[in-house]
Amino acid sequence: MWTEVVIAVGVAVVVWGWKAVRPPPPRICGSKNGPPVSSPRIRLSDGRHLAYKEIGVPKHEAKYKVVVVHGFDSSKDLYLPLSQELIEEVGIYVVTYDRAGYGESDPHPKRTLKSGALDLQELADQLQLGPKFYVIGLSIGTHSTWACLKYIPHRLAGLALIVPVVNFWWPSFPPELMAAEYKTQPKRDQLKLRIAHYAPGLLYWWMTQKWYTPCSVVGRDPVILSKRDIDTIKKMSQVPNPNEHKIRQQGEFESLYKDLIVGFGNWEFDPMDLENPFPDSEDAVQLWQGRDDTLVPFRLQRFLAHKLPWIKYYEVPDGGHLIIHDEVLCNAIFRALLLKEKPTVI
Repeated sequence: MWTEVVIAVGVAVVVWGWKAVRPPPPRICGSKNGPPVSSPRIRLSDGRHLAYKEIGVPKHEAKYKVVVVHGFDSSKDLYLPLSQELIEEVGIYVVTYDRAGYGESDPHPKRTLKSGALDLQELADQLQLGPKFYVIGLSIGTHSTWACLKYIPHRLAGLALIVPVVNFWWPSFPPELMAAEYKTQPKRDQLKLRIAHYAPGLLYWWMTQKWYTPCSVVGRDPVILSKRDIDTIKKMSQVPNPNEHKIRQQGEFESLYKDLIVGFGNWEFDPMDLENPFPDSEDAVQLWQGRDDTLVPFRLQRFLAHKLPWIKYYEVPDGGHLIIHDEVLCNAIFRALLLKEKPTVI
């Protein structure tokens, strides 16, 4: 009898464990029981759809065409305080899009760094942006931006990495520097990153368990915000995003958790091994970092910029992680990348 009980309990534990670690299927937009589609979308060559949003001057009038890649827990509807005066003065066309699994873009069943770059390239081609275009990547969305430098450098007119999330397991980082900066992360985030890197199959379970808050960003912990970030959020709250509820609507695993797995997993390349795709053009690739950013250690960015001297490095002394959402800095970023103007605000 006791043997049967032990077996029954063992089976129950296995079944519970299987269900706990296995994410539910995504609620694909436009499918039966899935969220409706309300944004323009393109159909990719593999059959998936990518949703996008256009702002700025008409494409056929634009002198500069820019693709903006959103960050973690964000979407094509991100707050981008680019001044209308600058848009019209310079002739800027901007397209933002929902990365795979976010908003109204279909998930990619095998999302990788390369697939992110190829999605971006296909979006640019179907929207007829021309042979070359600019790319601005934000936060963890820069894993697709780094991939553009690796896989489609011939399509780039220029590129900016804004507070790019670093992978603590990139091999070119000195172990002692990486270890020291890793310890500055909140304990909960250290554990989350280790699971995403070493045991991605357990990440869904870890992020959904109820005993312990697993992630500072998902939990909106104010400790991760700098003073300037807090001021920026106050201004952002005055322009509410009516589509914020759509960000995770296809499932948190396909949007947030896959971002962590791709961003902190084993990369297909080391960014610090990349070669300069613009040997005849200065400042074509730029990296902007806030010194008060608690999510991305500025010392690692300084090391990276030292290893890749062809990247123009800008450090904002009082900047946090939300510098692209700061009106002054947002316009400075666009001016620096497109017009090669030296920023006067840092």
